[in-house]
Formats: sequence, structure tokens, C-alpha cells
Amino acid sequence: MGRALMLDGTFRGPVDKAVRPIGRALRRTGLTPDHLTFVGLGVAAASALAIGSGRLLLGLVLVIAAALPDLFDGALAKATNTSSQRGAFLDSTMDRVTDGLLLGGIAWYLADEYSGRMAILPFAVSSIASVISYQRAKAESLGLDAKGGLMERAERIVALCVGLLLEALGVATALIWILWIMLALISVTAVQRFVKVWTQAEVAPATRERIDLRRERRLERRSVRADRASRGRTVVQRRGRTDRRRG
Repeated sequence: MGRALMLDGTFRGPVDKAVRPIGRALRRTGLTPDHLTFVGLGVAAASALAIGSGRLLLGLVLVIAAALPDLFDGALAKATNTSSQRGAFLDSTMDRVTDGLLLGGIAWYLADEYSGRMAILPFAVSSIASVISYQRAKAESLGLDAKGGLMERAERIVALCVGLLLEALGVATALIWILWIMLALISVTAVQRFVKVWTQAEVAPATRERIDLRRERRLERRSVRADRASRGRTVVQRRGRTDRRRG
């Protein structure tokens, strides 16, 4: 579903290959992947402040800069052989915080530049995006897969960058239109993920076990009925032979 539009799915392999040398170079600095994660968080906070205060070009540059540590921390983890569940949990959590900061800065800008009601739009985007993240996390906890959809996190960041650039160049309400488009696409993504997980759950191991158990019970009942019928026929046959002997 939407695989052709997924930046993460389509370009993940080539990007990982391209940043692998950077990960090896960062290993010599003594930095850890967690350090890069917190650096990205700090830059994201600065970008939110810049955007909220109306300095959109600076905010755009900082948004791009904040994405770089998030890109390099995985390469550094592989280069230092320090990939761990704790690091993955921290990285995922900071991604959610970063998204909240960025959309909060945009809400601040829209409230100042347009009206307070427009600030609701980025918060709506944030709310649906959190549903997408929850769907993936919950599915993975159940042993299922919820990746995919028209607009994942990478696409959202790219779309916001385009909106910030157009708005900074003087295209009125460009950022608002980008946010409306994002809201529509991530809503579709949420539906896609729900359908994907719902379909998988029909044949998931737990469900399959229940199906197999019901099937076994049906077979047992049929076997019992067949055994009873067989014994009944045997009794009838024995009675018939006994009656013939007496006659």
C-alpha cells in the first residue's frame, strides 16, 4: 500500500549505504548514537523557535539540520556495533518529541500570521500522525507489521520543508495548503495501516490457533459420531446373525 510513495521504504537501502562511511568517520570522534539523538532534539527545538518567530528560512535550514543526526545515528550504531533496543526506543521517542516541537512552532506561526483558528490545523496533523505511530507500535507488539502507507514520517518532513520554503518565498497560505494535504494523506495512511493489520490479524498465530482448535474439536465430534454409528451397525449385524441362527 503506497509503497511507491514511501521514501523510507524506497530509499532506505541506498541511503543506509551512502551514510555508512559517515558512521565509520563519526566512530572516531567518540560520539554515541544517543549523543546524536539529543543533538537532533536540540536543533529541532531551535527550528521550532525560529519558525514560531516568523524566521521561516532559518527554521527550514534547522529542520534539515535536525534530520541529519537522525539519519546518522543509525549508521553510527552499526559502525560501533551498539545497536540496542534501548537506543531504538530512545530514537523513536525523540522522533515523536521532535515532530511535536516542529508542529508546535508552525502552530505558533500560523496563529500570529493568520488567526488563532489556523493553529488547530498543525495540531490535527500531529494527532493523526500519533495514531499512525501507535498503530505501528501496537502491531509490532502483537507480532504484526504496520509499516507502509502514503505518508510516513519522512514524507511528512519533506512536505513541511516544501511548505516552509514556499511560505518563506512569499506564496501566501502555502503552508496552510500543505498542512491540509498532509492531514488528508496521513488520514488515508491511518486507514491503510488499520486495514493491513486487521487483515494480518485474521491469520495471525493466535487466531490460527483458535481456528485449529475449533477444527480439532469438530473432527473429534465427527469421530465420536462415526464411532457410535459404527458400533451401532456392529450391534445390529450381531443381532441379525443371532436371529438367523435361532430361525
